[in-house]
Amino acid sequence: MPLISLSVARRPWLAVAAVALSTFSVVTTEMLPVGLLTSIAESLQTSVGTAALTMSLPALLAALFAPCVVLAAGDIDRRTLLGGLLLLLVVANLASALAPGIGWLLAARVLVGFCIGGIWAIAGGLAARLVAAPHVGLATSLIFGGVAAASVLGIPLGALIGEIAGWRWAFAVMALFSALVLILQQASLPSLPAITSVTLRQLAGLARRPALQGGLLLTLLLVAGHFMAFTFVRPLLVSWSGFDARWVSSLLFAYGIAGIAGNFIAGTLAARRALSVLLAIATGLLLTPLLWLSVGGSPVAGGAVLMLWGLAYGGVSVGLMTWIVKTAPDGVEIAAALYVGVFNIGIALGAWAGGEVLNASGLSGVLGLSAICALAALLLASFITVSRLRRHSSLTSSKSFPVE
Repeated sequence: MPLISLSVARRPWLAVAAVALSTFSVVTTEMLPVGLLTSIAESLQTSVGTAALTMSLPALLAALFAPCVVLAAGDIDRRTLLGGLLLLLVVANLASALAPGIGWLLAARVLVGFCIGGIWAIAGGLAARLVAAPHVGLATSLIFGGVAAASVLGIPLGALIGEIAGWRWAFAVMALFSALVLILQQASLPSLPAITSVTLRQLAGLARRPALQGGLLLTLLLVAGHFMAFTFVRPLLVSWSGFDARWVSSLLFAYGIAGIAGNFIAGTLAARRALSVLLAIATGLLLTPLLWLSVGGSPVAGGAVLMLWGLAYGGVSVGLMTWIVKTAPDGVEIAAALYVGVFNIGIALGAWAGGEVLNASGLSGVLGLSAICALAALLLASFITVSRLRRHSSLTSSKSFPVE
């Protein structure tokens, strides 16, 4: 047996940490431009709306690549596949840091899109191969915790580095970090040969399940509605609420702390009450733009609304993933790939639509459209909840009064 397999067998949680850091790296890279849009636009002499394509383009490509990776991975060793994707992520970050114009930057972000789809799709199914059966749930939570942590911390980290040294250094730092994660991943993961391959027929069959379709639509609405507004959080804080630009990174770190709290609360409750958690999240994401439109014009109120935003969105990844897994326990890897695809379509649509609305009607229009999406998500979550309660009631009645 190879030495690395013996080492990992004694340190399974180091392997889990390496996979979690892989998801953290790729999602942080994905989120990085949000806190840097204004700086990127000014440096590359383009509009903020155009710079927002650095968010929407890789997200859209990730949505296409995620199911494709699951189908095409075949018998490729998962350790080798993850290593190759992390190496590509290092290259993409370096290319972004050195981009001479917006065209070159967008080309580098295409590579990021490939990495997002591949790493997300593969990482979600590795927990059962790294730890003993009783610990698979915790390992899965940690792996997807990398996604949640990146979603709430990646933006303020990028904003802080950009504020100190410029936006190019933010990408350079992520290149270095991704390289270190690659080294850890190669040192800690055992050989992970493919166990089974997924067919297009299996993928199509699972995608036709109504419960899974409802979860994916809910994912689309919540994520798109969030990123319609949050892509432009910097101008929202500075232009709308009147904060000095030097406070943005600190505010986004506070948002990140609120988001981690939201992730912890949602993760604790979602295992037993996933739909209730999603209802609460949808309500929070509806209140956020409405409060910003009504009372968010001052720094104090704007800061308070930002904390609510972080608390609500922090639970999105773990809440949605828990529900998606419950709808497809017999096809977790396929369901995870579909979830990743729809999640990133939501990011792409949200960033693109937000940029279009920003150019047409300003920040108020962006907030209004975000509220509409959150309202639709709340109505959908309510419908799913009522439908399941009726189904449960019907099943209970049938068992109590059997029909012969």
